[in-house]
Amino acid sequence: MKAYVFPGQGSQFPGMGKELYEREPKARELMRRADEVLGFPLTEIMFDGTPEDLKATRVTQPAVFLHSVTAALCSGLPAPDMVAGHSLGEFSALAVCGALDFEDALRLVSIRAEAMQECCEKVPGGMAAIIGLPTETIERICSEVPGTVIPANYNSDGQVVISGGNDAVAEACARLKEAGAKRALPLPVGGAFHSPLMEPARAELAGAVERTAFKFPSCPVYQNVTAAAETQPSRIKSNLIEQLTAPVRWTQSVKAMLAAGATEFVEFGPGAVLQGLVKRIASGEGTEVVIESRN
Repeated sequence: MKAYVFPGQGSQFPGMGKELYEREPKARELMRRADEVLGFPLTEIMFDGTPEDLKATRVTQPAVFLHSVTAALCSGLPAPDMVAGHSLGEFSALAVCGALDFEDALRLVSIRAEAMQECCEKVPGGMAAIIGLPTETIERICSEVPGTVIPANYNSDGQVVISGGNDAVAEACARLKEAGAKRALPLPVGGAFHSPLMEPARAELAGAVERTAFKFPSCPVYQNVTAAAETQPSRIKSNLIEQLTAPVRWTQSVKAMLAAGATEFVEFGPGAVLQGLVKRIASGEGTEVVIESRN
């Protein structure tokens, strides 16, 4: 069975999508539509912008979404049996499986990006990658630290990202190192993504999601919040809203897809981060899978 997976913010790079634009007429159509929907020349920034230009959240998220969806729709591959996306990538997954129309998904991504950027400016926070500790230990120590800090991204066994207030994240990093973490590395991000500190952004996104029509997807979607196969539009909507303040359960999602019979994973979009994570998770489960990236 074939699973399509889609990356999140952080996988962007200058020149992303340009080769696809030049090669595929359908890609040119989708990218031109995206510029019109957003009201600014996103594709120019993607093709010719600097790393600093692409780092702005209002640009990064639509750019990664657009590249990912275009790569999938222009791939010529058979339809997937299941899909999943890491954080922002969940919107790409929903667009590709038909749960959301392309333009509706792009508008939601843009609203999400603006809301998150505004939230980061008003509510300081940060994130850190913790390497080499059992998940249960990370969860326990975060729960013991004063303030707000939670596991935010379960990327693979032995690799968890924590998120929260700056002081709480720093304290958690110190305690996790004492507990034996190989690394506790602060990440260069603008805020406490996937933590309760994103509540103002979640509230803003919720209104937009509720006003948007969702359809039954062509295949199950393994969503970040539940790490389970979802097909009901009402469930998909509520999970998408909750995602902003809840952990990304990527490890659990991949394990669930493997249990459902996934034998081939194709990552669409910039970079190949998910390819490595899926390989590590599958290896830990003693499962051999075919993994490739299409960008």
